[in-house]
Amino acid sequence: MKKRIAIISTGGTIAMVKKGRTVVPYDKGNALVTDIPELHEIADVTLFEFSNVPSPYMTPALMWQLAKVVDKVLEEEGYDGVVVTHGTDTLEETAYFLDLVLRTEKPVVLTASMRNISELSTDGPRNVLSSVMVACADESHGMGVLVCLNDEIHAAREVTKTYTSNVATFDSPGYGPLGIVDENNVIYFRKSLTREKILTERIEERVAIVKTFTGDDGSILRAVHGMGYRGIVVEGFGRGNVPPQLASTIEDIVRSGVPIVITSRCFKGRVYPIYGYEGGGADLRRRGAILSEHPLAQKARIKLMVVLGITQDIEEIRKYFEKHIGGNVSEVER
Repeated sequence: MKKRIAIISTGGTIAMVKKGRTVVPYDKGNALVTDIPELHEIADVTLFEFSNVPSPYMTPALMWQLAKVVDKVLEEEGYDGVVVTHGTDTLEETAYFLDLVLRTEKPVVLTASMRNISELSTDGPRNVLSSVMVACADESHGMGVLVCLNDEIHAAREVTKTYTSNVATFDSPGYGPLGIVDENNVIYFRKSLTREKILTERIEERVAIVKTFTGDDGSILRAVHGMGYRGIVVEGFGRGNVPPQLASTIEDIVRSGVPIVITSRCFKGRVYPIYGYEGGGADLRRRGAILSEHPLAQKARIKLMVVLGITQDIEEIRKYFEKHIGGNVSEVER
């Protein structure tokens, strides 16, 4: 028997057409997403239109609603798997959010396209077809939320958009894909050992990202704090270092009860408390900042929103981000 796969559409380029010199959402919604003859030979497919918006319009509140829809479709309505079509700009954030909060272990695959419906060689139909294959594969059960484009399968935690326009935009720097779709075969090479679930009944949407820069005196970070954000991710340099003027600002904000998570502008490697100079990662940790072992700021923000739905205690939050750093913060020398 064919597996029952729900395609939940949210919009994005995969549901857009050319209008003059620009690209806009298709006025008939996401209807063309399932208009692929081969699709119905693979699975019993049903389309659910969640939204039809460009991915920059995606919000944490919409991600939270989407998570509830996905769990309902899989656990209450009995579908075997879900494919979510999404815009590429924020797909990695929605995918990681779902990976953290979904209760189901059934296959959930996010896909998209870099070329709109009107373009020559649009990649949308093939990406949808491959993603449905992945959702049907028995091996996809328990693999976490997956991202499938260009016939590559990536883990939600690891994947990021790396190119503004190329169809091979999604990559997992430092990790590589979990597997591939080759013709009608879904082939896995590895399984991600870093995924986690953080089950919560609420999220905290007021979390900001502040990117540091040479000569940063902390005024922007202070202004962001003054806007009432409940958590802040600071994207630093290298191992998680910032200019010296920023260090005291970070300490003051943490003392006020607002958690600050430090990430890196680098794609690969870990943030780690190795540098003890003023503004170095070890110094920031001593001042109360949390070091995110995953370097991508946008992923750390998603995780902080979810964790803040469980606890506001900074040392409890630290446990979610510093699993492999070790050492008591008070023992870290400046």
